[in-house]
Amino acid sequence: MKIIILGAGQVGASLAENLANEDNDITVVDADSARLRELQDRLDIRTVEGKASHPSVLQQAGAPDADMIIAVTNSDEVNMIACHLGQTLFKTPTKIARVREHDYLHRNDQIFGEKGIAIDVRISPELLVTKHIKRLIQHPGALQVLDFAEGKAQLVAVKAYYGGPLVGREISYLRAHMPNVDTRVAAIFRRGSPIIPKGDTVIEADDEVFFIAARKDIRAVMSEMRRLDRPYKRIIIAGGGNIGARLAQTIEDSFQVKIIERSIQRCNWLARNLDNTIVLQGSASDRELLIEENIEDTDVFCALTNDDEANIMASMLAKRQGVRTVMTLINNPAYVDLVQGGEIDIAISPQQTTIGALLTHVRRGDVVEVHSLRRGAAEALEAVAHGDKSSSKVVGRTIEDIHLPPGTTIGAIVRNDEVLMAHDDVVVESGDHVILFLVDKKRINEVERLFQVGLTFF
Repeated sequence: MKIIILGAGQVGASLAENLANEDNDITVVDADSARLRELQDRLDIRTVEGKASHPSVLQQAGAPDADMIIAVTNSDEVNMIACHLGQTLFKTPTKIARVREHDYLHRNDQIFGEKGIAIDVRISPELLVTKHIKRLIQHPGALQVLDFAEGKAQLVAVKAYYGGPLVGREISYLRAHMPNVDTRVAAIFRRGSPIIPKGDTVIEADDEVFFIAARKDIRAVMSEMRRLDRPYKRIIIAGGGNIGARLAQTIEDSFQVKIIERSIQRCNWLARNLDNTIVLQGSASDRELLIEENIEDTDVFCALTNDDEANIMASMLAKRQGVRTVMTLINNPAYVDLVQGGEIDIAISPQQTTIGALLTHVRRGDVVEVHSLRRGAAEALEAVAHGDKSSSKVVGRTIEDIHLPPGTTIGAIVRNDEVLMAHDDVVVESGDHVILFLVDKKRINEVERLFQVGLTFF
């Protein structure tokens, strides 16, 4: 596939790396020549220096022959204009834009309708991150919570703790121990390395376990992996920017929410626009302020400012003052692995959240959901099976008869409203939503070809 990526920032660079490794023809456009040189030194891609919204630059990047334009510059306006030009001048089939400004998204149908700006898919990082954090708050103890089949099934990552009922036992014990709950362990990461689980695999303390189940069964399964945390009630949000404000707005009716913001003007705006959230003017790194607000009784501290270092310092302070769980927004990917698992419980990467949403629209075959896992080291995807046994490599076959690439497992199948765990004797039917887990992303092309009707495999 010939793809033009507009913007060589953290999202654009990470996306280029993901797609270049999958044998796509990638061109990256940016006005910063140093960024482009750094990318070209690492990746087998083409680069074009210039402003992404200029027709001549798009022409030079190969827009007339491109299959897709993905606009992820730091400017909403540049992204929107570039996609519109891609349609009006070059008839580019698929146009994806990152749009952050709520005012644009709020008028979605008017601006991006049939007669509006020609964008096929709009990605809002702030909205994606807000949903991600909300799911984590709703599932205490989870490291990651991912929805599939419109929320009918969920993939959850938890750290197995010493004393959990399943720790020290084989995975096959889970089915015998919980006969009324159907679940499947999709993958295990032990000391950073992936393990494809089998029935005789023994779960160890500190394993990062990814399991899939119907939404209604998630808490029951979590209780087998670790001591089930009591529900969260009291939340403090550090930073009243777009993400902090959106998160407060979405959870304030269900939790006791306080938000700390430096800017008095922003505090006034927050106070006018939030109904049940207490707005505090000050610094989240102010120890006295945290003590005054009973930080030791707080269940979750979310550091969501635009400053990584400020988020990390405020989170460490809050943790040392006794907060139960700390979630920290970190834009610099190099920081994520350094801090998660110590005093910071969960490091949240907007780039990885955004890239998962973008990859959904890049994958071949009928792929309806993609999630990037473990900072891009693994991937979970949902693909729809089509055809029959003569035209498809999955339809009409049992799970054990499907030739999956190494490092790939099928976790579950969603058939209409029913969630079926992917046991060996389950037969895939046309229209099934198949949820797969890949620990080796180099095999993604082979997985895509499994779900392309009429293509031969290998």
